[in-house]
Order: sequence, then structure tokens, then C-alpha cells
Amino acid sequence: MSSWSSPVLALSLAGALAACAHAEVPLASEPAAQITINGEGLFPESIASDAAGNIYVSSNPGVIYRALAGSNVAEPWVQPDAGRGAVSAFGVLADDARGLLWVCFNPAMGTEGGAPMIRTFDLASGALAASYALATGEGPAMCNDMTVAADGAVFASEMLGGRIMRLAPGGERFEVWAADPEFATLDGISFAADGTLYANAIQRGTLLRIHRKADGSFDRAEQVQTSRDMVTPDGLRPLSDGRMLQTEGEAGLITVIAFNADGSATVTPIAEGVDYASSVTPVGGRAYFPEGKLRFLFGPDAGKDPGSFVIRSVAIPEVE
Repeated sequence: MSSWSSPVLALSLAGALAACAHAEVPLASEPAAQITINGEGLFPESIASDAAGNIYVSSNPGVIYRALAGSNVAEPWVQPDAGRGAVSAFGVLADDARGLLWVCFNPAMGTEGGAPMIRTFDLASGALAASYALATGEGPAMCNDMTVAADGAVFASEMLGGRIMRLAPGGERFEVWAADPEFATLDGISFAADGTLYANAIQRGTLLRIHRKADGSFDRAEQVQTSRDMVTPDGLRPLSDGRMLQTEGEAGLITVIAFNADGSATVTPIAEGVDYASSVTPVGGRAYFPEGKLRFLFGPDAGKDPGSFVIRSVAIPEVE
């Protein structure tokens, strides 16, 4: 169980998502091993990639940055709408099938009022495509991550109320699909390559397998036994071979999750000493993750210059 204060938790909810594993096909450009994000004080949150190898990163000030395939710089791509008030951008999800980028927006920390929204942007132009409310009812809510089901429905994790929201194909707003005690501090959410839905709870340190009934409705949440204790797990991303990528922010780790025949999971670190990553995405055989540097926002170095922000990467090991 993490000992985070709520402001740190609010910023560090991973962002969403490449919901479906990208087909591992040759990219037009070799990905850069490290990408500089062209901005100051942005404290990146979530990361996603599309099938072409373009990378998208959300930020605390609400700006979405994009690094074109092969580029070593991520530039501002989508600016927040000033007329909607101050917002922070959390989960991002590249939806190649519909040519859209899905983004979770929450009211900026320290501001009052407002409600979480999920908006979509055209992957080609960055133009706003649609906005969707989260019909959570009363009480606080925060949109974290997203994933897309085989039928096109979009699922989103909502942490403060411990709920999974769902946008039905052709729907107009996200409705509560499931609520469960296991969903307390729910963060990363993703369908694996075999269609199984997984999520992690950042403060509980758990990985959940979420069972659905034959009609697609919620059945139950099951804790997955993991080979090692996890510290602030976040940012689930599927790999086409059935494994998943995950971050562990406070532990400074990027890990690979392999699911075993007995239902357990082997969690293997592939990068250490990371300066707090909330999300990770696969591109061209490498795992890319933005360093959030949250210690400069809430920790012992708060108020000091965090320097530049970068997206680092590490090779994804092959299945043994």
C-alpha cells in the first residue's frame, strides 16, 4: 500500500493506454531511443503510441505532446481549451481503428468545480472530434486510463469512486459499468491480447483480472497472484505476445508481466532507477516511458528546477 498524499496520487494516476496491442510490423522510421519533450514544468503523465510509431504524451498543464515516428523531440500538439477552465490531462489512448486519440481530462489540482471529461482528437490533424461526460453520479471522480474492447466499447478507470466506466458503441456518455471494493485506487486498465481485461490499483499494489459474463456485463474482480510485491503499479499496456508492460512509479521500475497457466503472473523489471514513470507504451520492440519527476512537484525537491523532461526507452526482452 502506497503512502502517497492525495495530491501526488491525483497527478500520478497513469494515464491510459494503448488499449489493444499494436501489430508488431516494421515501422517507417527507426524509433529514437530517447525523446526530449519541448516544454517546461509539464510533468508528463501518460503515454500512448499509434501503429505508425507516433508517440503521444499528456501533461499536468493539459497540453498533449506528439513525437512523430523516428523523431527525438515531442512538440506541443493539442492545447487545452481556455474556455473550459484549467485542466490536467491524464490517460491517453491511440485508437487506430477509428483514427482517434482518447484523452482523460480532469480539473487542474487546486481548482474548484468542473468534472472529468473524455475527449477525442483526430490522429491526423489534432482537431477535437467529440467530448463525453462521465456519468458517475454524486461524489468526487477522476478519469485515469482507458482501453478499447473488441466490439469498440471504451472502458475507463475511475479512481476516486472505485469504478469502471464504459462508453457503449455509438453511446453519448460513459456510464458506470462496474463498482467493486477491489477497484479502490484503480488506475491502469487494459485488455490483453487474448481479450482478458486487467487493471491495477495504485495504492493497493494489486493486479486485477476482471471477469465478464457472457452478455458482457461485469461478473467479478480477482486479484492476480504476482511473483513479487508491486509498488504503486500503473500504466498497463498490452503486448501482442500476451504479456503486458507496467510501471511502478515509486519503485522507479518498468516491468513486464507474463501470465502463467495457473492464473498467476511473473513480474520482471526491465528498467530501474526511473524518475517516476506513470505510463509506458511499446514501439518497435522498445518500451517508452516519460519520466514524471514528481519529486519536483510534491516531494523534497518541490519548487526546484526539474530541468528538461524526456521520454526514455528500454528494449523489451523476448519471450524465453
